[in-house]
Amino acid sequence: MPRRDRNHGCTCAAASTSDAQVVAFHRSRANRWGELELAKIIEAEGITKIYRGNIKAVDDISFAVDEGEIFGFLGPNGAGKTTTIKMLDTLATITKGRATVAGYDVSKHPGEVRDNIGVVPQELTADEELKGVENLMLAARLHHVQRDEARGRGVELLKLVDLEIAAERKVKTYSGGMRRRLQLAMGLMHTPRVLFLDEPTLGLDIQTRKNMWEYIQSLNRENKLTVFMTTHYLEEADSLCNRVAIIDHGTIRVSGSPSELKERLGGDILSIQLSEGPDLTEFFRAIPDVSAVTRTGGVYRLKLPRAERALPPILEGVTEKGFRITEIAFTKPTLDQVFLEITGKSMRDQEEPSGGSEQSGPTSEVDLRND
Repeated sequence: MPRRDRNHGCTCAAASTSDAQVVAFHRSRANRWGELELAKIIEAEGITKIYRGNIKAVDDISFAVDEGEIFGFLGPNGAGKTTTIKMLDTLATITKGRATVAGYDVSKHPGEVRDNIGVVPQELTADEELKGVENLMLAARLHHVQRDEARGRGVELLKLVDLEIAAERKVKTYSGGMRRRLQLAMGLMHTPRVLFLDEPTLGLDIQTRKNMWEYIQSLNRENKLTVFMTTHYLEEADSLCNRVAIIDHGTIRVSGSPSELKERLGGDILSIQLSEGPDLTEFFRAIPDVSAVTRTGGVYRLKLPRAERALPPILEGVTEKGFRITEIAFTKPTLDQVFLEITGKSMRDQEEPSGGSEQSGPTSEVDLRND
């Protein structure tokens, strides 16, 4: 499969005959990089990651991402999100299975994969002893971007992430939010086709988060940039993502558009907190118009396909049993409620990821793949 050298405009052979099947994914028209577009720019087929001690971080997952899509990868801490990204961006080997990114086999052609992707990891990776602009130029050199192009690109990105004034300051003087914005700019210096974002807005204030996503959305719309993102802010995934997948204990539990997943809940949600007393789960389940009940501490969440018919017997029954309602809320289904139903945990109950919640990095790996 031909690959365009972005610095010189030449086309060179990059894929072997063994990858000929990848051609089947190509469309006939050329994209903004002068390359053929892919129907599926990311494909994972049964990929598995096993670490030292036979720890299975990712267990036989398969999925595909369309070119130009914003794809959300959601899950509790330690579910396998970061490990999956590390396999796709070539930072961790795949124990079993196969994955392609931008048409290239991740295991066979890691260099070509890296040419086509940008990565914004959880960890803050900018060199603290360099200035902000120097970090951008370093990122450009690592991706073989010509100096003049890199300078122009750097000025544009610094403006977009609101770091123009701080460009000549050393990164060690930056706040956490400034470092995350710089990291995003570093991941975009070589105009990648796929951008991997691992908790990119963690710790940012609301306005900075909004500005960052507006910029990413504009790149997605105008340049068909594919975005593969993880986030603990489910409202971001709900509003931004074309599709999401929820992973738990290393396996994908469900996938689809946010609206499809919310519709699967099958009705509105009544959250009711009661004074202390016996468990009322079975009582609620016995009410005809209650389709599901979950309990977390003293809070019950009831799924109501016909809320107008279910509410009277619920409230009457609670009162007759001598309970006092301390809090009650009635909501339409949300992605957080989907997450709770699938994983048994609320995303809001998760601690902020630290980058060490999953096994990562080559020093912790043992190659356990089957020959």
